[in-house]
Amino acid sequence: MVNHSMRQSGSQDYLQAETAARFLRNLFQKHGLRDKPELAVILGSGLGNFTDCLAVELKVPYDSIPHFPTPSVVGHPGSLVLVRQRRRWMVCLQGRSHLYEGHSMGTVTFPVRVLGMLGIKHLVVTNAAGGMNPRFRPGDFMLISDHISSFIPNPLVGPNWEYCGTRFPDMSQCYSLRFRRAAYRCGKQLKLELKEGVYVAVSGPSYETPAEIRMFRRLGGAAIGMSTVPEIMVARQMGLECLGISLITNLAAGLSKTPISHAEVLSTTEQRKSELFKLLKNLCSEILKLE
Repeated sequence: MVNHSMRQSGSQDYLQAETAARFLRNLFQKHGLRDKPELAVILGSGLGNFTDCLAVELKVPYDSIPHFPTPSVVGHPGSLVLVRQRRRWMVCLQGRSHLYEGHSMGTVTFPVRVLGMLGIKHLVVTNAAGGMNPRFRPGDFMLISDHISSFIPNPLVGPNWEYCGTRFPDMSQCYSLRFRRAAYRCGKQLKLELKEGVYVAVSGPSYETPAEIRMFRRLGGAAIGMSTVPEIMVARQMGLECLGISLITNLAAGLSKTPISHAEVLSTTEQRKSELFKLLKNLCSEILKLE
């Protein structure tokens, strides 16, 4: 049974998300947006300036949006960007908040709740990840085919907002097959090789031990990181069609001859982001054409 305080907390969370969504709807309308944005892209570590190659209409700092969490990690600028793409509208989130920053799962997934309330139906999520597949190398791009949620609380625990979806959502098709096929088409056009595999989510902030990596590899994991899965779970509950792309920035513990560091993650991202941006731009156009 859900007690009164839990109901009150759940109701407050819902009202805060609706307040943020209403703020953004009003702001978009003031800038001439009549139609709802159809697609959103969450940009992971070091990828925030993807919007530099797009037709930006409006940039809104997270801290100006009511109740919106502001990232504290280097490589996550913290702005919501409204973009016109193929005469239609999309939203880019420059950076995300993480569980390891001390946030609750409700806070980590709050932006996705707001995106769903704005009427967005498609979500592309990017991240930096450690490669566990021995065939992967730093700089590879991996389409996420499925995920393993490990050592992290389920973001759907707690009072359920019926407006946002069923209490027990199905997670058998988290990552859209047709979006992955579109990504492969774009990769072929750009002569970019795309890998595919299972993403393992851990809480961080410490990197994994070699023993943990051996375990996850035996479970079928190909890449590992500290984000994405909570966002996808909430998005799927709200009915969004999703795609996940990991940039393999380093080899996981036990597979690398050097210690893992966040500096390495950002360095690899910097080297490969121009190719990833081309892929993302073409892919966003492809996804909007699918409708």
